[in-house]
Amino acid sequence: MRNIKLIIEYDGTNYHGWQFQPERRTVQSELEKALLQLTQEQVKLYCAGRTDTGVHALGNVVNFNTESKLALTIFEKGLNRFLPLDIRIIKAEEVAADFHARFSAKYRKYRYVISPIRHAIGRRYQWYCRYQLNFELIQQASQYLIGEHDFQAFSKADPQQPHYLSDVVALTWEQKDDCFVMEITANRFLHNMVRIIVGTMVEVGRGNLNPEQIPEILASRNRKLAGKTVPPNGLILVEVGY
Repeated sequence: MRNIKLIIEYDGTNYHGWQFQPERRTVQSELEKALLQLTQEQVKLYCAGRTDTGVHALGNVVNFNTESKLALTIFEKGLNRFLPLDIRIIKAEEVAADFHARFSAKYRKYRYVISPIRHAIGRRYQWYCRYQLNFELIQQASQYLIGEHDFQAFSKADPQQPHYLSDVVALTWEQKDDCFVMEITANRFLHNMVRIIVGTMVEVGRGNLNPEQIPEILASRNRKLAGKTVPPNGLILVEVGY
């Protein structure tokens, strides 16, 4: 039995997220169909980042066990032949038997792009925000989120979640061309966490929240005190580190 790791890129616009859903088109279901065609095996996929509807990925990671003796180049080129054009295999490699795409991951890195201008080109990968934002205030407020915190106020409620702790090791904002770009790296992300953080920073940038209120929101563990959940199209899973 071989353990195969795939790095995959996809445009999430036309998918109901990563995870399989009956009678809905998902990235997982498309990849499983392609693997069945290639290997003639029904494989179980394990994923590092189970992205939501409309979220994109430059470097998501999956692994699966297979008895197939196909060369790794066949897993790359062959799968791409069977996959739709908005899902691509970047790399395939054989890994140790105990490697698990989700549980072996040390960190995940996400990017969110905000544009103050409504573009025709690139609109699938950025959120148009009509508000004028104070970039310096956003940068100040973001620093309070670095480190290990309870992010319950910045996540969708999940009764199955054992805890809401996350260790944010990096959080940066840049102005690129006419866009604001946030990149955040953490050991784990909760449901909607990145999109709620961005929504909260937008409220800071608009002047509706002060940067000094961010620690209070964290301590409250009250979702109602944080900002709105911004749309998914500006969010990209950039990479997963092991």
